[in-house]
Amino acid sequence: MKYKLLGNTGLKVSELCLGAMTFGGKGYWTNIGTLGQPEVDGLVGKSVENGINFIDTANVYSEGVSEEMTGKAIRNLGLNRDDLVIATKVRGKMSEGTNGVGLSRKHILHEVEASLRRLNIDYIDLYQIHGYDEITPIEETIDVLDSLVKSGKVRYIGCSNLAAWHIMKAAAYSHYNRISKFISLQAYYTIAGRDLEREVIPLLKDQQMGLMVWSPLAGGLLSGKYNRSMEADAGSRRINFDFPPVNKERAFDIIDMLQPMAQEKKVSVAQLSLAWLLHQRVVTSIIIGAKSITQLEDNLHSVEVTFTPDELDQLDEVSKLPAEYPGWMIERQGGADRRKQS
Repeated sequence: MKYKLLGNTGLKVSELCLGAMTFGGKGYWTNIGTLGQPEVDGLVGKSVENGINFIDTANVYSEGVSEEMTGKAIRNLGLNRDDLVIATKVRGKMSEGTNGVGLSRKHILHEVEASLRRLNIDYIDLYQIHGYDEITPIEETIDVLDSLVKSGKVRYIGCSNLAAWHIMKAAAYSHYNRISKFISLQAYYTIAGRDLEREVIPLLKDQQMGLMVWSPLAGGLLSGKYNRSMEADAGSRRINFDFPPVNKERAFDIIDMLQPMAQEKKVSVAQLSLAWLLHQRVVTSIIIGAKSITQLEDNLHSVEVTFTPDELDQLDEVSKLPAEYPGWMIERQGGADRRKQS
């Protein structure tokens, strides 16, 4: 397992992160996973045993149950909390009250205490906003998150599922007011869904932010279980919960290339899909959300997969985004001539 700095900080996180979305299975979240405490303990234990020091959850996952089970697993296994980097999120609806959702000062201050209590920890390493709240000024959100960092309840702040302009607006506010800034983005990014490369990834590089990838197997589509007719085992996630949206024709063109490559390398299609992400320099950590030890072990082996330059070129060609404006104009004008020595 390799460890990378999370954004422009001194915090090192494992290149694979254990996602806790499959923990619990309450309400809406039964679509994702319904793991009980013994299974959760097994996954957390196996992950730490293999060098993972990073765990990601959210207050909305199974309506708080995921956080509770994550905290119990750490205690049941006798793990040193300070050896772990624990991340959780805030924004989603947690009560029926008018202010039981969003990124207001009131909601965040209430939910951080609830998350600390459920996880049974004194501080959160990475506290992330789970998306955009169009009615709360970003200034209010950043100010309250900064107060949590200053209080010691939160070590770093991050964001998830934002557009490039959202992130840049927040970064500018933090910079000019000399307060805490988002150090990382958690976003959807796969070899079958490279939309992030248009605007967000250039921003992350410019602002030296870390990138945590959610759903790296495109909701199981890149697991190797599916064919073009979308036939798979009845319990497979994509059959019951077809998310995130994917251009399936393009995805199966990619899978058609991955399958023989996987056979030649004696690895799984899932391992190749994860390994491709690990070869993208902008990626800090990939969130793997397993339902079983077998699935987790398969994902863990992705860190051992290598590609030749020719293989990476082939995968890039079959998965690259179609050109869009202003991207094609920026590329056409380029900067090579400007960078040349006069």
